[in-house]
Amino acid sequence: SELPLPGGKSSSTEKMQKTTTGENVTQWGGSKQLVERWNKNELLSPAAERLRYILNEDDDMPTPTLFTEMDTLQREGGELEWKESARWVKFEEKVEEGGERWSKPHVSTLSLHSLFELRTCLQTGTVLLDLEGYSLPQIIDDIIERQIEEGMISPELRDKISFVLLRKHRHQTKKPIHRSLADIGKSTSSSSECPAIGNDYSRSMNDIADSPSSDQLRNKFMKKIPRDAEASNVLVGEVDFLSKPFVAFVRLAQATTLGGLTEVPVPTRFLFILLGPHGKAKSYNEIGRAIATLMVDDLFSDVAYKARDREDLIAGIDEFLDEVIVLPPGEWDPKIRIEPPKKVPTADKRFESQSEDEEMPFCGGLYLDIKRKLPWVPSDIYEGFHLQSISAVLFIYLGCITNAITFGGLLGDATDNYQGVMESFLGTALAGSVFCLFSGQPLIILSSTGPILIFEKLLFEFSKSNGIDYMELRLWIGMHSCLQCFILVATDASFIIKYMTRFTEEGFSSLISFIFISDAIKKMVGSFKYYPINTDFKPDYVTTYKCECLSNVTGLDWSQLSKKECLKYGGSLVGNTCKFVPDLALISFILFFGTYSMTVSLKKFKSSRYFPTKLRKLISDFSIFMSIMTFVGLDMLLGLKTPKLIVPTEFKPTRPGRGWLVMPFGKNPWWVYVASSVPALLVTILIFMDQQISAVIVNRKENKLKKGCGYHLDLFWVGVLMAVCSFLGLPWYVAATVISIAHIDSLKMESESSAPGEQPQFLGVREQRMTGILVFALTGVSIFLAPVLKYIPMPVLYGVFLYMGVASLSGIQFWDRIKLYMMPSKHQPDFPYLRHVPLRKVHLFTLVQIACLAVLWTLKSTFLAIIFPVMILGLMVVRKMLDMVFSQHDLAWIDDLLPGKDKKKKKDDDKKKGKEKKKPKLDDSEEEVRNSSFCCPPQ
Repeated sequence: SELPLPGGKSSSTEKMQKTTTGENVTQWGGSKQLVERWNKNELLSPAAERLRYILNEDDDMPTPTLFTEMDTLQREGGELEWKESARWVKFEEKVEEGGERWSKPHVSTLSLHSLFELRTCLQTGTVLLDLEGYSLPQIIDDIIERQIEEGMISPELRDKISFVLLRKHRHQTKKPIHRSLADIGKSTSSSSECPAIGNDYSRSMNDIADSPSSDQLRNKFMKKIPRDAEASNVLVGEVDFLSKPFVAFVRLAQATTLGGLTEVPVPTRFLFILLGPHGKAKSYNEIGRAIATLMVDDLFSDVAYKARDREDLIAGIDEFLDEVIVLPPGEWDPKIRIEPPKKVPTADKRFESQSEDEEMPFCGGLYLDIKRKLPWVPSDIYEGFHLQSISAVLFIYLGCITNAITFGGLLGDATDNYQGVMESFLGTALAGSVFCLFSGQPLIILSSTGPILIFEKLLFEFSKSNGIDYMELRLWIGMHSCLQCFILVATDASFIIKYMTRFTEEGFSSLISFIFISDAIKKMVGSFKYYPINTDFKPDYVTTYKCECLSNVTGLDWSQLSKKECLKYGGSLVGNTCKFVPDLALISFILFFGTYSMTVSLKKFKSSRYFPTKLRKLISDFSIFMSIMTFVGLDMLLGLKTPKLIVPTEFKPTRPGRGWLVMPFGKNPWWVYVASSVPALLVTILIFMDQQISAVIVNRKENKLKKGCGYHLDLFWVGVLMAVCSFLGLPWYVAATVISIAHIDSLKMESESSAPGEQPQFLGVREQRMTGILVFALTGVSIFLAPVLKYIPMPVLYGVFLYMGVASLSGIQFWDRIKLYMMPSKHQPDFPYLRHVPLRKVHLFTLVQIACLAVLWTLKSTFLAIIFPVMILGLMVVRKMLDMVFSQHDLAWIDDLLPGKDKKKKKDDDKKKGKEKKKPKLDDSEEEVRNSSFCCPPQ
């Protein structure tokens, strides 16, 4: 071992001192947590230097999770026993003073003095690393033998110490022990002192169990502990036969189950023992809490597993002390328990969607996409077979058919039924299923979009006014656009997405979300026009209300005719109730808002305090389906004629006389086939921008996707589907931002087994192809499901649309920054960018985004919506101009840096660090901080 030694330096030492920057830490391997800490400082402390050396391991095997239990020595009925007083998995749980329940998990707050005393204990006590242990009595004997050899205790204390350490352990899971009268008499007659124990004292009197008890095996707390976890046991107590503390830290060579020592049947790896003379029980307890807290710290647990000697453990404590935060005693009540943080920051790097070299060969991006996605094909299938997938399919299916009906109806009006609801259903099923089968990112949902609808309307009007066949012209535009997409794929044009920063992403996704929200509200407001509320109705005058059918024509009993028959035969309606309509608008609003609010409430139910975890998660996953079924049932119960979902019942084109196949020649002049490449270019830009920016949003780092992206492969299949849909006379499809975000949201995964007090951790998204395939397969057979779907009220589906729009806004930084305008500074959340960027600059950046969003909203509301993709390019130009207004430091926090700016920012930061003066390190003695403060361990 070439450790730094006093009086000389080894070659390894010199090498270590040369690589003192955080950037070089990874060259030495070591702990990820340690690397994160070292990256904060350019210079390393001696403790950090030592730890970097000992944590330099060739293998990257993670250390097991440690369950730490602290038992204190107590006297129960005159007999000594070890009673569980606290436990740790990640946060601390104490046995409350009543002894009948556990406290809430909380962040451990330690006195600085206890950490210094622990450091002294490890310096002066016994440290046994990689001890071969098979039972607790054998381990205790080895510890005592070592202390006798080193002259720390006298041989006469061997039996007394062994007797105390092998007393039974009473865990919080056990009920109070009820002794017989004979046992009580035996206890009271014995001396309060530990008995004089001779060599012939029977080991059976030490009644700690050799195997786990039934209480341990049935303990439900095991659900909170990972399967590969190991235990560290802390035993502290005071006895009357010692004049100085008896301290030992033991690491076993192999984790061993030590019977009834631990609350749960987890094998023990570490053992810390502290016995001392009477009068310092509180101090012993605090030292025990200190070592227990250290053992669940990510860095120190690594050190404990890999330490080679006592000094390595001391270095681990020193590094821990470098990171603790001291809270002044006069400004902090140590009795307050700090709640566990809802979100622990991670050190994940920003997901680089395209990390390959820009200098690609011909079709290089497409080749890399295929190469990246092929290994995941089997898992894309079998990972879809999960209960969560069922709720996702039902949710997205209802959103897709509602979208298909809405756009199909609008397309029918715009194209004189050349394309209608039937074509929309068939096109959605065909394009969506093919894309989910073969694309690079199957989580993307294809749909028709507003700009495509505007283009179709203008194209039909142009064809009609110039005597050109619309379907044949549209076919050639689709083929030209397909060819242009192939050219973009071959030349790796998708790399333009590197210039789509958060500024562009948020502007686009916010606009689409607001469109969903406004459309849902508009449709609900429209129902009040069709079914106006009867505000003129007066219940007191009900006897005067009437409506009669009158006519001068004789031969008919006009009074017996219905309203429809009266008008059909030329009669007229006379009376003050002839304009009466039922109050369907009110019940429609109840269905609309009820679906939305119930979905939001049930979605948050997984964080509720009620019911078991699995049931809460199940309710959350199926929240949308449960809400829809609830309000469909309410509508059926009331029996009112609210507007229902209308689905085609026959498989035939919407326009009579139109076939399913469009022929490319025979109806238009030859020059049309060439000239159609010009409007096709506009369609290609529209498709490219819509597709790629939606894909960027889906692949954003926050979603933690692990299977990679496929921008080139996605665009290739969109191009293919453009040509196929053009030949069949079906609508064109591109990635739908809001529905795709909803798809991802319905497939998010969270950790099932978490430490007490730790919030469920977001693990990522269930990446697979089955949900999308099933959604579009159901869409295709929806014409056969018309007898069932006709019972779904449209207001319920409008509520689903509203939820999609609102849910897609969550997590968007732009929306959070808008809300800052209405918050006083003292009530603003502690966002990271607010710590580093002045508030006025944050507001200015947000104001620019609002202005851009207003321009986009205005354009999409007019015929200029056809140039919407060009305006997205305009957003990228605006973002480029912001480099002249904001510094790279500010943009790095509130946005993303453009390619080529990273190096400049690094130079600016280095320059800034060079100007900062190095803060002096305080050299407080242990006596000066003895009773001064509490400190929180680094989390």
